[in-house]
Amino acid sequence: MIEEGGRTGKTMADKRQIFTEMRSQNFDTIRLSTYRTACKLRFVQKKCNLHLVDVWNMIEAFRDNGLNTLDHNTELSVSRLETIISSIYYQLNKRLPTTHQINVQQSISLLFNFLLAAHDSEGQGKLTVFSVKMMLAIMCAGKIVDKLRYIFSQISDTNGAMTLSKFDHFLREGLKLPSAVFEGPSFGYTEHSAHACFPQQKKVMLNTFLDTIMADHPPQCLVWLLLMHRLANVENVFHPVGCSYCRSDGMVGFRYRCQQCFNYQLCQNCFWRGHASGNHSDHHQMKEHSSWKSPAKKLGHAISKSFGCVSNREPPHPMFPENPERPLDLSNIVPPRPVQNSMNDSAPPPSEGHTPIKSVQGIAAAQRMNEEHALIAAYVDRLRTSPRALDSPSRMDEEHRLIARYASRLAADPNNAAQRPQQLSFDANKQQRQLIAELENKNREILQEIQRLRLEHEQASQPTPEKAQQNPTLLAELRLLRQRKDELEQRMSALQESRRELMVQLEGLMKLLKEEEQRQAAQAAGSPQTSPGQGSSRPIPMPIRSAGATPTHTGHTPSHVHQDSLSGVGGDVQEAFAQAPQVREIAFFVLVMLRSYQQLLWCQKLAAVPVENELNMVTELVKVWSWSQWSQK
Repeated sequence: MIEEGGRTGKTMADKRQIFTEMRSQNFDTIRLSTYRTACKLRFVQKKCNLHLVDVWNMIEAFRDNGLNTLDHNTELSVSRLETIISSIYYQLNKRLPTTHQINVQQSISLLFNFLLAAHDSEGQGKLTVFSVKMMLAIMCAGKIVDKLRYIFSQISDTNGAMTLSKFDHFLREGLKLPSAVFEGPSFGYTEHSAHACFPQQKKVMLNTFLDTIMADHPPQCLVWLLLMHRLANVENVFHPVGCSYCRSDGMVGFRYRCQQCFNYQLCQNCFWRGHASGNHSDHHQMKEHSSWKSPAKKLGHAISKSFGCVSNREPPHPMFPENPERPLDLSNIVPPRPVQNSMNDSAPPPSEGHTPIKSVQGIAAAQRMNEEHALIAAYVDRLRTSPRALDSPSRMDEEHRLIARYASRLAADPNNAAQRPQQLSFDANKQQRQLIAELENKNREILQEIQRLRLEHEQASQPTPEKAQQNPTLLAELRLLRQRKDELEQRMSALQESRRELMVQLEGLMKLLKEEEQRQAAQAAGSPQTSPGQGSSRPIPMPIRSAGATPTHTGHTPSHVHQDSLSGVGGDVQEAFAQAPQVREIAFFVLVMLRSYQQLLWCQKLAAVPVENELNMVTELVKVWSWSQWSQK
C-alpha cells in the first residue's frame, strides 16, 4: 500500500509537470483557438520526444507488441501500456546517434501520464487498443498523408470503404487530445461531428477521405490536426523581412501579409495575439505565408504561370487505387521441409530391396514435373493467344497456384534441399566479397578526390606572381595603361611639331620687321624735307642691359627689362625689338605667350593637360599682328 501510494503521488506530480510547463509558455494569450490548440499539442509532442518517432516506426512498434492482432475494443492494462511505450523509446534510442540520446525514463513517464490524462480521465486504469493507436498515430511525426492513410486503414472495411461508425469512434478518441490541453469547448466531440464531415457521400473511399480532410477548408473539428503539421514544417523557416509591429529584423515560422495595407507584414507571435499598428486593423484580411520567395522568383513564377509552363495547383496528395490489392497469404501454400531427428539420422542405409520404391518415387516425380511443364506451357499459350487474359482477375490466382506447386516440389525434393543451403551460402559469400570490393574501390576513389581537392585548395589559397600575371583584370588594366601612354606620346610629338612650326613663323616675322625698319631708315635718310624735330623722333637703338639698370627720366623701366623674355632668340630679332617700340611691344607679347606655351608643354608631360587651346591662341595673335603690319605697309 505504501508503494502504491508513493507511485500514485509520483504519477500526479508527473501529470502536473507537463501541464505546468505548458502554462508557462503563455499559449493562452493566443486569441485564435485553432492556433492555440495546435501550439499546445506541438509542445506536448516535442516534450515527449514524439517528434523523433516516425509514423512507420510507430506502426512497427504496434506490430512488435501484437496490437495488430487484437480487436479494437480490447482493453489494455496499465502495465501493458507502459511496456508498449517503453519499447517505442528504447527502439528510438537505438536509431539515434550516441550524441543525441534521449532520457528514456522521463519520456516514458511524460507520455504515459499524458495518455492517462487524455484517454482515461475517469481513472479506471484501462485504455482500448483503438484509442492507443489513434492517439500515438496522431501525436507522432511523419507526413500527414501517411498518418491519414493509416487511420483510414483502421476505420475501413474489407472492400476499402470507410465505415461511418468507425469514423465516429475515431473522432471520439481523437478529439480527446484538444480536451486534454483544455480546448474542449472549441474542439470537443459531438454526435453530429461525423455526419458534418461527410454529409452527402454514401461510400467514402481513400481518395475522397484524403480530399476532405486535406482540403483548404477541412472539417472544423479536425482543423487543428493539419495546422499542427504545418507548424512543424515551418519552425525553422526564416523570412528576411521585418515585422511591422515589433520591428524585428526577421521572422521565423509563419508570415502574415495584410491584403489591404501596403507592405504591412506581421510575425506569427504578433498576429496570433492580435497586435496591430498604424492604419492596420484586426478585421483586415491577412494572407499566411509558410515560405519566403524573392521578388525575382515571384516574377519568374508568375511569368511561367501566365505562359502555362507550370500547373496552377499541385494535387495535395497522390491518387491511390480504389480497390487495394489483397495481401498474399502464403502460410499454407509452401509446406515446411520435414526435419530429420536423431533416430532417422542414425538409421542404416536402405538395402537393395528398396530399389523398386526408389524407382517408383523417381517415376512419380518425373510425372509431376511433366505435368507442371505442360501446365506452364498451356498458360503461356493462352496468354499469347488472348491478350485480354492479362486483365482477368483469375490470372493472379493461376500464377500463384503454379508457383505454389513448383515451390512444393522443390521443398519435397531431398537432393535439392541438401544442395540449396550450400549454394545459397556460397552465393551469399560471393556477393559479400563483391560488395566489400566495390566499397573499397569507392573508398579509394573518395580518398583520391579528397586529396585532389585539398591540393587545389592549398594552391588557390597561395597566390603566385604567375597567377597574378594571368589575372585577366590586371592584364586588361595594363593594356589600357599602355594605350593611354601611346596616346600621350603621340600628343606630345604633335605639340612639339606645332612648337617648331610656330618658332619658324616667328623667325620669319622678325626678319620682316627688320627689313621694314631698314626700309624706313633709308627713306628717312634720303628725304630732304625731314625736319630736325622729325628726325629727332626716330628711335635710337638701345643696348641690351641687365635687369639692374636704372630707370629713365619718365619713371618707367626701359624696354631692356624684357631680356629674360628674349633669351634664346637671335641677335637680329633682339635688335629689331630695340628699334621699333610698337613692334617691340607686340612681339614681346607674342614671346610671353610662347614662354607660357613652353610651360604648358612641361605641364603636359607631368599631368597630361591638353594645351591645344593655348596653341591656337598664340597662332591667332601672330596672324592678327601680321595682318596689322601688312595693312600699315
